[in-house]
Amino acid sequence: MKNHILILFLSFATLAIAVNPYKPTNKLPKVVDGKKLVFSEEFNYTGKPDSTIWNYEQGFKRNHELQWYQSDNATCSDGRLLIEGRKADFPNPNFVADSKDWRTNRDFVRYTASSITTANKKQWLYGRFEVRARIDTTMGSWPAIWLLGSGREWPACGEIDMMEFYRHEGKAKVLANVAWAGKGRHNPIWDNYRKPLSELLAKDKKWAQKYHVWRMDWTPTEIRLYVDDVLYNSTVLSKTINADGSNPFTEPMYFLLNLALGSNGGTPDDGKFPITYEVDYVRVYQ
Repeated sequence: MKNHILILFLSFATLAIAVNPYKPTNKLPKVVDGKKLVFSEEFNYTGKPDSTIWNYEQGFKRNHELQWYQSDNATCSDGRLLIEGRKADFPNPNFVADSKDWRTNRDFVRYTASSITTANKKQWLYGRFEVRARIDTTMGSWPAIWLLGSGREWPACGEIDMMEFYRHEGKAKVLANVAWAGKGRHNPIWDNYRKPLSELLAKDKKWAQKYHVWRMDWTPTEIRLYVDDVLYNSTVLSKTINADGSNPFTEPMYFLLNLALGSNGGTPDDGKFPITYEVDYVRVYQ
């Protein structure tokens, strides 16, 4: 009887370790009824992200954000991808005196981070997409899990934000969004959902310290976005029609995992660096 109790205790202890919300999971990808695991990036290696899967964005990219994207800030260890936002102080390699472009009129780089993408390497059309990640809710932080289409300019290429975290109307919020093109250039139509971080912390004061599962179920008729199995946003594809009549969500899309700083993330508190963003795994079922 004692041996049975001991075995039962060890079994529960092993299970508890496997699903520890504060650490990367060591469990194998789960089986999803009616679907096959077609892609799995578990980050169970040490060093840079797998170059057969991931590309790096470089430099100042979008949204007047503060960070200079570079590969140095993305590393894999302890079963997860770690992206760090760091303070920096070096000349902008692309600086042009009197430039009107924000990317080139900054004389110095004050912050760095990383953005990795599967563009031109991996893309998918429909399925279940799961990403387990832990985000840093420090002021200035703007992490994201998102997808873009290829072959069209944004927003006609389509954008799916499985996760964004930033300040909206002065309040920290977790977002789940879908965007496509209205009339005119760079005129997106958004289907937004914004969950105040305060509501998540009211239910679980340690929410921001834990890993969470961001999930998308994407079918020919609908995109459904979940956090920890709670539905945040549902978008029917019958309405996601670009102004030119195309529908970007009936074509393959690629992943982006990035940590931006500033802009919508708010003004960084320089005393709280580095800002971290950890991704346990990326999985696609079809």
